[in-house]
Amino acid sequence: MSRFAVVYWSGTGNTEQMANAVSEGIIESGNEADVLTCAEFNSGLVENYAGFAFGCPSMGAEQLEESEFEPMFEEVKASLNGKKVALFGSFGWGDGEWMRNWYADCESNGCVLVCDPITCNGAPDTQTEQELKELGKALVS
Repeated sequence: MSRFAVVYWSGTGNTEQMANAVSEGIIESGNEADVLTCAEFNSGLVENYAGFAFGCPSMGAEQLEESEFEPMFEEVKASLNGKKVALFGSFGWGDGEWMRNWYADCESNGCVLVCDPITCNGAPDTQTEQELKELGKALVS
């Protein structure tokens, strides 16, 4: 059994709901999941986990949340080289540019991206929650 971190920022609760679904998939796979806000996570914790699911909604002009999540992610990014990573997030407008940019940033920094990112407009529906559980299962495989 391995331990995985699900790290997120949520302003409306949508991305938090997504994080909990990812965690369920990890647990259903017989592993342990710690669901943490970005304020609870830093590079000193990276070695405690076998992999990471990061969740952040689109903000402003299609970017990561800039006051808490982005600074945390910039601080931990170098520590994720060679580590399993999955991405998810919600949005209310735009076409997903923030996720494409984030995915490319992770890829160029040596993260082992285990699957395509999962996004949803607003709160996740039943189908999206199932996809998020599958994302959690992909992270542990």
